[in-house]
Amino acid sequence: QVQLVESGGGSVQSGGSLRLSCAASGYTYSRFSMGWFRQAPGKEREGVAAIDSDGRTTYADSVTGRFTISQDNAKNTLYLQMNSLKPEDTAMYYCAVARPLLSRFGRLNSGYYDYWGQGTQVTVSS
Repeated sequence: QVQLVESGGGSVQSGGSLRLSCAASGYTYSRFSMGWFRQAPGKEREGVAAIDSDGRTTYADSVTGRFTISQDNAKNTLYLQMNSLKPEDTAMYYCAVARPLLSRFGRLNSGYYDYWGQGTQVTVSS
């Protein structure tokens, strides 16, 4: 059974930082793409960042230069370091895993991902 468990969300002021973690277990993909997505109330889920099993990273334009995705394969854990947070970053953040996705569009598209966590809330106040 695949399990993805996010943690690290919280409330911060604009300009602050948070690090999200996603503990993954149970999936058998030898190669994979893992991603962070977010969804604000009344908005569609959007891709934030993704990383492949070979370490290739992809970022949405809105977070490039502020967010960093990384993984610790020994711990089966995915991270998202978020710096210079803005109120528009407020959302529920989810991690997800998929078989390797070859295009930038695919890596940031929620429809291509197979398994999802329950999410962790990030709230940024101005």
